[in-house]
Amino acid sequence: MFIVCGEALFDVFATGSTPTGIGFDGRIGGSPFNVALGLARLGQPVGFCGGIGRGFAGERLMQALADEGIDARAVARVDAPTTLSLVGLDAQGVPSYAFYGHGGADRQLRAEHLAAIPPQANCFHFGSYAMVVQPVGATQRALVEREHQHSVISYDPNIRANVEPDLDLWRATLQWMVPRTHLLKVSDEDLGLLYPGRSIEQWAADALAAGTPLVVVTRGGEGAVGFTARGSVVVPPVRVTVADTVGAGDTFQAALLTWAAETGRLSPAALAQIDNPTLVEALGFAARAAAITCSRRGADLPRRVELG
Repeated sequence: MFIVCGEALFDVFATGSTPTGIGFDGRIGGSPFNVALGLARLGQPVGFCGGIGRGFAGERLMQALADEGIDARAVARVDAPTTLSLVGLDAQGVPSYAFYGHGGADRQLRAEHLAAIPPQANCFHFGSYAMVVQPVGATQRALVEREHQHSVISYDPNIRANVEPDLDLWRATLQWMVPRTHLLKVSDEDLGLLYPGRSIEQWAADALAAGTPLVVVTRGGEGAVGFTARGSVVVPPVRVTVADTVGAGDTFQAALLTWAAETGRLSPAALAQIDNPTLVEALGFAARAAAITCSRRGADLPRRVELG
């Protein structure tokens, strides 16, 4: 069983001017929430671990969990507002974000809430700003320490500098996670922010040497590169008409984890043994899934039947 940890929020898209202001379209989102949604739609048993508010927006998030079949036993219901992420899209559909989440429910996960995680959970995914804001960041680190020696740990930094502008904190968190992570996915954009001037290859070699057995770097329209102790592979992108790229990286992550589960490789030892032809297969599956999301507005992740 997968457990995805982190933030659940609303992505709010501007729909244009109205006679009295601006119209908005709120879509359920948050990088970890999207990964959980992606896993559920790809047929995997998954639960969500994070803080969700008690107001009407929080109730809509809870309804989404129920609608998608995501286990909510590890959700902490708290008296705090739901974070809003205002999303602007450029001419190519690439998003920029403005977050309204100080004191939000997604930051309120505490150590006592971890007792609600189902005992059958054997793979934990972490990512985005919930790893670097408090108190949720400390809570998630405690969970990583508890689980990394016997469960699969998956991590995507998914940097949001407008939530936490201190890049040193993001770097320190990534460095702390590397020796505790079994499947590490990072975008080339995030690496450029954290390690300007450093090559993808050198960074991946350092991560492998520090203890991560499988490293994947996504490169947007240039595809993805996978690295293991056996070498590296490059997979091209799947060409589609792009509506926007919201949720594409989360889809890629969910699909990678799904592939590992479906092929019997969802264990630290099995991930460490993946050879290059098998890694090409894994990245190709994830790229096809991400392309479907890019063809649709917002984080509308694909279902298993769409991938054949």
